[in-house]
Amino acid sequence: MFSKILIANRGEIACRVMKTCRAMGIKTVAVYSDADADALHVREADEAVHIGAPPAAQSYLLVDRIVEACRKTGAEAVHPGYGFLSEKEEFAAALKKAGIVFIGPPVKVVAAMGDKIESKKLAKKAKVNTVPGYLGVIKDDKEAVKIAHEVGYPVMIKASAGGGGKGMRVARSDQEVREGFRAAKSEAKSSFADDRVFIEKYIEHPRHIEIQVLADSHGNTIHLGERECSIQRRHQKVIEEAPSPFLDPKTRAAMGAQAVALAEAVGYASAGTVEFIVDARKHFYFLEMNTRLQVEHPVTEMVTGLDLVEQMIRIAAGEKLKIKQKDVELKGWAIEARVYAEEPERGFLPSIGRLVKYREPAAGGAVRVDSGVFEGAEIGMFYDPMIAKVVGYGADRQEATAALRDALDSFYIRGVGHNINFLTAVLKKPRFATGKLSTNFIAEEFPDGFGGAKAETADINLINAVAAVVHHQYDQRDGAISGRIRPAPERAGGQWVVANNGDRHTVTVAETAGGYAVIAGEASVEFATSWRLGDPLFLAAANGRQVTVQVERVGTHYRLSHGGVQAKLRVLPPRAAELLAQMPVKRPPDMSRFLLSPMPGLLVSLAVETGQEVKAGQEMAIVEAMKMENLLRAERDGRVAKLHAKPGDSLAVDQPIVEFA
Repeated sequence: MFSKILIANRGEIACRVMKTCRAMGIKTVAVYSDADADALHVREADEAVHIGAPPAAQSYLLVDRIVEACRKTGAEAVHPGYGFLSEKEEFAAALKKAGIVFIGPPVKVVAAMGDKIESKKLAKKAKVNTVPGYLGVIKDDKEAVKIAHEVGYPVMIKASAGGGGKGMRVARSDQEVREGFRAAKSEAKSSFADDRVFIEKYIEHPRHIEIQVLADSHGNTIHLGERECSIQRRHQKVIEEAPSPFLDPKTRAAMGAQAVALAEAVGYASAGTVEFIVDARKHFYFLEMNTRLQVEHPVTEMVTGLDLVEQMIRIAAGEKLKIKQKDVELKGWAIEARVYAEEPERGFLPSIGRLVKYREPAAGGAVRVDSGVFEGAEIGMFYDPMIAKVVGYGADRQEATAALRDALDSFYIRGVGHNINFLTAVLKKPRFATGKLSTNFIAEEFPDGFGGAKAETADINLINAVAAVVHHQYDQRDGAISGRIRPAPERAGGQWVVANNGDRHTVTVAETAGGYAVIAGEASVEFATSWRLGDPLFLAAANGRQVTVQVERVGTHYRLSHGGVQAKLRVLPPRAAELLAQMPVKRPPDMSRFLLSPMPGLLVSLAVETGQEVKAGQEMAIVEAMKMENLLRAERDGRVAKLHAKPGDSLAVDQPIVEFA
């Protein structure tokens, strides 16, 4: 067994690998860029080596720097995590040449499976079902349009060396093919240093279901069941679960058999994932094989009881698998949600900044949290914006969903935007509960984007009641302050008016032996709680049901969040509420004459100049952030009056780029 392993990655996955290494008694080496000097994975490693500047192309993607770090520290093996160099043939080859073990499959397998075009050819040869398409390299957009016509719309344009949803576009017309071809090539080149793309038929209403395989170097190959990863946004997975609510034992066995057959055909040895597209009739087609650990591997670990990182390390050290296919048993259900630094209400734009407040859900039992950050850490613009992964586990899907929802309610993040309310809204959808999923789930369930979770009456009543209790406590404390110039005003009992989004609810707060009772008309909520002023999480039993409500005092307002619903409200004495109703409403300034940057990022290009007439839908600019290019178009016809930024400028969110006459 190895005595020291270098992790050629950062963030959450680096910390995850280190956790297993510590349990196995193996020392770890971290690598870091300038941007990650104070990162959690650097703090948790036994040693750390600086490898370059913040951009990944100048640090985490430099093979020679990683190899040199191994030589410098005496690391005998490298775990690549996912992303970066994890599926790069040249990286695995360089390590082999230097006498360092790559914790992954053989070099030839990384090369074959890392190339989506080559992998599809091998899959077809191994008699694995494949999607119709053109597997040759496409030279330009004219050839792309021609091929799209031959395959038939809609088509998927994909980067050959792609992964993580980058370099992928769905096209339904010639114009979309041209734009998608250009964008896919550009993203592929910046993310993977390989701009080859190919085209295949896009399966309508598909499910994305993948099979986890394990293979050693002694000819033993097994699969660990499936993961349902259909809930995606822009081809990036959002919610994953194991097992799938769609598969029956017969289909599961058939998919597993094909995954194992492919792994055996290419001489696979490590943990790997064979991804399939599955249609409504349970016909499945090979999509790609990932020769690395998947982001969503925790759900498989939860239902199998296996540590996949440990299995990878043992296989790389030459050990035989100690389990056979008949030993694999799926127990319970696990669902994972990816928590990102982004703003769903603004079209899921990435958010950068410092984690001013950060408190993870209590892990253990039914909840698992994998993260690579801490309170005070910086979420920068150079890397993927994922903050953490939260997994809920239960005896069945309903229990797992409830555990995950409760965990998300108690995940407290301030300083950057995040998608927790959106994740909860997804889990609350009736369609999710019934398991009727597809990769179009988010587009179909949120056709107008995400403007906040739908507030049910029970949610509103609970949030109003909590706000009243919280304010009541603050009022009691204020009234007890000594040395006041004026005595505290006397209150007529605990009567308050909760002003929430223009609605006003009169409530009465009464103290009870175990906490508080909030009475609103004929309805009442009884709280058993030990909440104290200043605690951001209001933990209580509300009418006997355990709830968590996030509470934040902002000036004269309270910001509360529960079940994906966020509310900013005031709690006032009845007379103050009457006066507030007479106050004029301040209108926001009119910014319709400006093209604003929707996110912090880099202005890559400007397609217009001063005085130019533009039409609705015309390309205006491209802003790059979090390794993704975002095309900005004109919303209506107009004339450019002034340019407020130039290509190469770093932009803040809502910073003006173009002003119209």
